[in-house]
Amino acid sequence: MHREIGMLTAKVDMILEGVRRSEEKADLNRASMHRRMDEIVDRVSKVETATVTFKEDIDEMKPTVDDVKIWRQRGIGALAIVGVGASAITFIVTKFGTAVLAWATSR
Repeated sequence: MHREIGMLTAKVDMILEGVRRSEEKADLNRASMHRRMDEIVDRVSKVETATVTFKEDIDEMKPTVDDVKIWRQRGIGALAIVGVGASAITFIVTKFGTAVLAWATSR
């Protein structure tokens, strides 16, 4: 009977040891998981900070970009007007240039 009680005690001790090792593993896994979560929180915080900084920079640059777009549109319009004027002058010189030159030299 003592031998059987001793065997049962040994088996219970083995089970308790297994449970203890399992708990230690679980504690290590939980600690690892918390560490990784803390790293993720830090990374997300840095991304949020960078995003806010980028947004502020973009908001600051937007009026300048809008002004440059307006200047570009005005420049294209000015080039179109100059092009039409140059075409008109070229047409007039080509069509009436010889007549004007002949009239000016005949006097």
